[in-house]
Amino acid sequence: MASVYFKGSPIHTEGELPKKGETAPNFSLVNGDLEEVTLDTYKGSKVVLNIFHSLDTGTCAASMHRFNKIASESDNTKVLCISKDLPFAMSRFCAAEGLNNVITLSDFRNGFGQNYKLTYTDGIIKGLLARAIVIIDENGKVTYTEQVQEVTEEPDYDSAIEALKNS
Repeated sequence: MASVYFKGSPIHTEGELPKKGETAPNFSLVNGDLEEVTLDTYKGSKVVLNIFHSLDTGTCAASMHRFNKIASESDNTKVLCISKDLPFAMSRFCAAEGLNNVITLSDFRNGFGQNYKLTYTDGIIKGLLARAIVIIDENGKVTYTEQVQEVTEEPDYDSAIEALKNS
């Protein structure tokens, strides 16, 4: 179990993120067309998993904008923005905000949070996904992870960009 903080109060996730060098766990998520996609869908590309609570928070929305920019500047890279928001809401948000470079995927059918050990097990946001970044290389190996310690804060974009360049 990992411990993080929500406005200074401790909350916990199901476990630890996969370690650098490990094979990334597979997943099944739902895209805007209600189709299920897996990690294999993106095989051959670098994959950035931008995982967060909900688009309805300012911090999550800000990370979507920042990763949209990162995606536009990165070759052979897919940026997957993952939450438990419904696919309809995610598509509507991206259209309204002009976010064309990220791929939104929903864990509303569950499974991803368990595979990546990122579902909160207690606290006021129990059941949502923890804020985290996972970068996976073209061969399916984890090259970088960050679980944000204070969940109301944004991830370390500079470290993620550096890891992406070096993966």
